[in-house]
Amino acid sequence: MNIQRKLVMVVLVAVVASACNDKSYEGAIEGKFKREELGISSKIPGRIVELRVEEGDVVHKGDTLAVLDFPEVEAKLQQAEGAYLSAKSQYEMSLNGATDDERRQMDAVFAAAKEQFDFLEKTKERMQSMYEDSLISAQQYDEVLAKYNGARAQFEQARAKKNEVDTGVRTEKQMMAKGQMDRASGAIAEAKVAYNERFIIAPETMSIQTISLNEGELALAGYTIINGYKLSEPYVRVTVSESKLNEFKTGSSYTVKQPFTEERFAAKLVRVKELAAYANKTSSYPNYELGEAIYELKLIPESIESVHDWYANTTVLIEE
Repeated sequence: MNIQRKLVMVVLVAVVASACNDKSYEGAIEGKFKREELGISSKIPGRIVELRVEEGDVVHKGDTLAVLDFPEVEAKLQQAEGAYLSAKSQYEMSLNGATDDERRQMDAVFAAAKEQFDFLEKTKERMQSMYEDSLISAQQYDEVLAKYNGARAQFEQARAKKNEVDTGVRTEKQMMAKGQMDRASGAIAEAKVAYNERFIIAPETMSIQTISLNEGELALAGYTIINGYKLSEPYVRVTVSESKLNEFKTGSSYTVKQPFTEERFAAKLVRVKELAAYANKTSSYPNYELGEAIYELKLIPESIESVHDWYANTTVLIEE
């Protein structure tokens, strides 16, 4: 008998406790207060040398969140700067032409080549006459003729070089030198852009939720280092069955309530989307008939300031 009474008492206590804890909000639909998530990663692989934020911090757009080390990029930047300096010198030389010392040097080379050519030309003429009179052998004449031809080639080369120095570099060569300089300049710009990527910058005002890597660890390209919530883009997510869908209309305003603090704010329904995948047909307390289509409602607060201190993923109620 005592056992039965104890069992009855336990059941009554459980029922009373359940009744006390079970808050029924008649006419309200449950949802979740959300904020748009943001994942921040690096474009170039690098080692984290400094973390300037901690989980839970609120940062503003433009703040430096972390600093990475790119030794390979630094080396490429130095190479690009050296190539640009060389190409720039070549281009300026093509524009300015030869210096006075180079002109005097070229005149001396031309004069020496002309003197040698004139001498061998006279020698060839004398040796040819002697060869025709059979005074020298064919071998001796051929040797003089070879020296003459060599001197003539050197003279023509010196004359062409002197003309180039006197008239300046051809336009085509100037354009070629400028193209090399522009190419080197582009390589510097590319390397500088990559080098600036060592700073991980906050793209929006956001709250830091998770930091995936620590100082000294390697961050691969595209790997998310920091996750956070955009404070400027709050919204409410609600899932309803098709039987309740007619209670909502896109563009209409609804009152959203925090059930534990009784705070309220107005929100506008901006999107209705069917959840086709079975795995997405979930909410905090699903309540729909088997076979019903489920829809996701997205509501945007009409005043962002009114929900500035609200935490993401908290439960809210949509009052009818």
